[in-house]
Amino acid sequence: MAKAKQTYTKAGYDKLIGEYDYLVKVRREEILKDLSTAKAFGDLSENSEYDDARNEQAKVEARIKELENLIANAQIWDDTTANPDIIALGSHVSATFVDVDGSTEDVNYIIVGSNEVDPENGKISDRSPIGMKLHGLKKGAEVTIDTPAGEVKIIVKDVTRPEKAE
Repeated sequence: MAKAKQTYTKAGYDKLIGEYDYLVKVRREEILKDLSTAKAFGDLSENSEYDDARNEQAKVEARIKELENLIANAQIWDDTTANPDIIALGSHVSATFVDVDGSTEDVNYIIVGSNEVDPENGKISDRSPIGMKLHGLKKGAEVTIDTPAGEVKIIVKDVTRPEKAE
């Protein structure tokens, strides 16, 4: 069964390629040097440096395989044809959340593919409950979303699509 395509922003795809290139061209060589150095210590059966290097090699090779799979199944979102005023993948969204008790919180999000999520940097998935509710909205739109704490109203203050997504 073919794996489903995963959508990425251009920046997210470039990050995958960058990590892959680093692991293949730099990290593999570093591990080979570590293995060579550890072998020089002698008896491999009681050589913790050698075991550590082999474990690191296994982790790096597993990540390389994972990245190859992600890259092979990646679909880059072409935002050149997207309306910059409508929230979609790659949009930067400024919004106000109004809680059930009337308290407000201003938030800034970047809508990204599900493999690019980074909540600490405001990157939320287009498939998350908030991302799905925001999709297709414009500046000034209001939408309500159910949360475990109750309903929250989201008011879209601004939508931008920077030339170079973060």
